[in-house]
Amino acid sequence: MRNDFCFSIQTTVPRVPWRTGPRGPRRQLFLESDLQTMRCGMHSEMYHQLGAHPEIVDGQAGVRFAVWAPNAREVSILCDMTHWTHGRFWMNSSNDGIWTVFMPGMKSGMAYKYGLVNAHGQFTEKSDPYAFYWEMRPKSASIVYDLEQYKWNDGGWMDYRKKVNWHEKPISIYEVHLGSWRKPHDGRLFFNYRELAEQLVAYCQEMGYTHLQLLPITEHPFDGSWGYQTVGYFAPTSRFGTPDDFRFFVDHCHQAGIGVLVDWVPAHFPVDAHGLAAFDGTCLYEHADPRQGSHPDWGTLVFNFGRNEVRNFLLSSARFWLDKYHIDGLRVDAVASMLYLDYSRKEGEWVPNQYGGRENLEAEQFLKDMNVMVHGAFPGILTIAEESTAWGGVSQPVYNGGLGFNMKWDMGWMNDTLRYVRKDPIHRAHHQGDLSFRMVYAFSENFVLALSHDEVVHGKKSLLSQMPGDPWQKFANLRLLYGYQYLQPGKKLLFMGCELGQWHEWQHEGELDWNLRGQHLHDGLRQLVGDLNALYRREPCLYERDFSPEGFQWLQCDDWQNSVFAFVRYGKQPGDLIICAMNFTPVPRPDYRIGVPMAGYYGEILNSDAGIYGGANLGNLGGTHSDPLPMHGCQQSISIQLPPLAMVLFKPMRPKPVETGKIGKP
Repeated sequence: MRNDFCFSIQTTVPRVPWRTGPRGPRRQLFLESDLQTMRCGMHSEMYHQLGAHPEIVDGQAGVRFAVWAPNAREVSILCDMTHWTHGRFWMNSSNDGIWTVFMPGMKSGMAYKYGLVNAHGQFTEKSDPYAFYWEMRPKSASIVYDLEQYKWNDGGWMDYRKKVNWHEKPISIYEVHLGSWRKPHDGRLFFNYRELAEQLVAYCQEMGYTHLQLLPITEHPFDGSWGYQTVGYFAPTSRFGTPDDFRFFVDHCHQAGIGVLVDWVPAHFPVDAHGLAAFDGTCLYEHADPRQGSHPDWGTLVFNFGRNEVRNFLLSSARFWLDKYHIDGLRVDAVASMLYLDYSRKEGEWVPNQYGGRENLEAEQFLKDMNVMVHGAFPGILTIAEESTAWGGVSQPVYNGGLGFNMKWDMGWMNDTLRYVRKDPIHRAHHQGDLSFRMVYAFSENFVLALSHDEVVHGKKSLLSQMPGDPWQKFANLRLLYGYQYLQPGKKLLFMGCELGQWHEWQHEGELDWNLRGQHLHDGLRQLVGDLNALYRREPCLYERDFSPEGFQWLQCDDWQNSVFAFVRYGKQPGDLIICAMNFTPVPRPDYRIGVPMAGYYGEILNSDAGIYGGANLGNLGGTHSDPLPMHGCQQSISIQLPPLAMVLFKPMRPKPVETGKIGKP
């Protein structure tokens, strides 16, 4: 095939000789302003220029290709039209190391790769780093895809999102791995995005979740990485369909009032030969020094955050999902591994920064720039950090010295709480501080309380199986754990299957144990999670002040002999409050007295020991009146029946009138 058209940056350096035939018109790929932004590492829309884009040039339809490979000696297009043979269709290079060409006759849906003679004179085949669509693994070619055809129907949601302050709204996240949530039973490996949209949205509505969070849906070669080893930073995985199928999924969620968050992984990438590793024969995206460029835990490569072209690539990826897919937020994975040069490294295995410290200053600046960029361009979106250290200001604005995330996962809460509830109740009296300690730091960041996929894999067992005691006690403990999570200050996240009470840990090859539905204790647990979501969304005091100390007050955190905790959640309006009392032992606590901030009748609005949840129905007959007996710093107190391994919630309200002429208790 003759190379009749060229499409390149205006200024070029000597390039690979053209085969015979006329040259097509030369057009400008980047404006001078683009070039300046690129050179300072702040260009966040590279996906408009790089990659494969269907276009019409001089009346001929084709595809314009552009790839960054500054040290390659030759680059050509490999596809069916060139019989996948290097040299049949050359690309031109530029001063900025970007190779470009317009290929007439190439169409959307066609597969391609780049054939490179790299810096060492070796021939390699590479997938397109900016490809919008990929072949289904184990194939690895990129596919031309036109992203300009889908018609969105989520205008109402997008307008609402721009105005909402999520810090003062309920956020209850259902974390999902699309490949194993539910499987088709017709011989296919997966449901497609459109089928999942119908099923998953209906389930989230039934359960009362406000948001879905998807384990990485960026293209990845190995199922066992769950998506966390990404090669396609601009492509939803083809396991579940096309890019427009995924757009339909997001669109359907938005029309149902459900936000969509995705896991995004800018920390590291895999070493697969067709991916980013040694892209042009040199360490282009990664560091050359293995003390900086390789990750010891995952066998992956670490991005070079100090290189401007790499920053452009990652900034563009972050923006791309919010722009082209209307994603509502990015949960950024492995932030701690980005921030610390010595993360999981021993002495001598890491390189200090310019000041001799262990902080990765380039990664820190990248995260700040990323957050400033996405929040400025897309008001109302969320960025959430999975960050497990004491790095200060992760969820504080950049102008206040923070990293600029909206929120971060509270890994300390997760570890302390699970360590406590795994203990036999007879030993919990000696570990009261495991739960009470959180309030020392609870408002230092904007926290998400996450019981995620990480807590039910790698031999940890399911949450239900981690609970002590006989089966009844296991379910009671787990109900109490979920109640504690929903009543503590912070947004909520629960991994799929945990609401079903699965006995075995999550397996990415299978599906959830849907056969557990119909079993009383499992149905009771799922009912409780749904009721907690409904209560959480209904009561402003449970979300308005999640990140403010004015929204929380301990009533009892020192009764270690009985392993009892009690506290108040306050809303913004006077009198908007809920009293929470929890008993972490299997022993009932009759006539247990706790202080309350105001006189009146306190209705029992939720009891995790209720029979519908699988409990023993020990409760307070609808509520109780306060007494003028000072306790816990309050002038009033209530005497309650505190069931074993249970949580009870009370809210000030008018008592229900006694119906006369009927037999039975009011």
